[in-house]
Amino acid sequence: MAVQTGLGEPRGPWFISPHLHHDPDGRREVPGNGGGGWRRSLLTGLALVAVSTASGGLAGGWVAGQGGEPKAATAAAVPAELVTAAGRTVPGVVSVLVDGGSGSGFALDDQQHVITNDHIIARARARSVTVETPGGRRLPAEVVGREPGSDIAVLRVPPSAALTPLPLAKPGSTKVGEPVLAVGSPLGLPGTVTAGIVSALNRQVRLGNNRHSAVQTDASINPGNSGGPLVNARGEVVGVNTAIATIDGNGSIGIGFAIPIEQVQQVADTIIGKGG
Repeated sequence: MAVQTGLGEPRGPWFISPHLHHDPDGRREVPGNGGGGWRRSLLTGLALVAVSTASGGLAGGWVAGQGGEPKAATAAAVPAELVTAAGRTVPGVVSVLVDGGSGSGFALDDQQHVITNDHIIARARARSVTVETPGGRRLPAEVVGREPGSDIAVLRVPPSAALTPLPLAKPGSTKVGEPVLAVGSPLGLPGTVTAGIVSALNRQVRLGNNRHSAVQTDASINPGNSGGPLVNARGEVVGVNTAIATIDGNGSIGIGFAIPIEQVQQVADTIIGKGG
């Protein structure tokens, strides 16, 4: 497990949040909002940051124990189905370690293909990538292929990793308001599980030069969660966590974005078909 050195802060490429532009008076507003001043105030300084690289203090609602069982971080009642979903998901989630930082990923199939974000792999020098399994083993990972436009990359780890593939949600089955879990390694803490709901679907956000239709969630997502799964109460992956909104760079504010699983599966199938 990574040594914790402090609270840490979001690092990585900065992006502008959903289609902000200026009105004739030079004030920021969102198209179609009627020019509401409170919206302009809220969005001042708002940015999207890819949540890949971080080290430091505690983040998240649950952290998986060494035996793989999630431990409650607070005394609040947790729905039984989410506890079950967390227990099923954690064994299939890995930390993705590169020279420039770290992120998360998850097992796609029994061929030990791992899904992660391309912006994590883009940091790797000489394509050197390592994954850390839920049991703490570190193994080399082959980069099967990358798709920067969709921010998806596929890795392959040795069969000895024995990762548990995660089931994928059926296309179109995700609903606004349903409970979800974000699983990954925020701030270098592997096996972290946070809970929330699907806040919106088809949220149009701009990441770098690319426009994405994203799943919005209020599950706590922080640097290091990038590439990890967003799963529903049945333990099915509904998206890949890729970015957070911040105000003045101050970390998670309860607005996170995931690449929809339909897009992820399509891109991954193409990459695997080409790269093996």
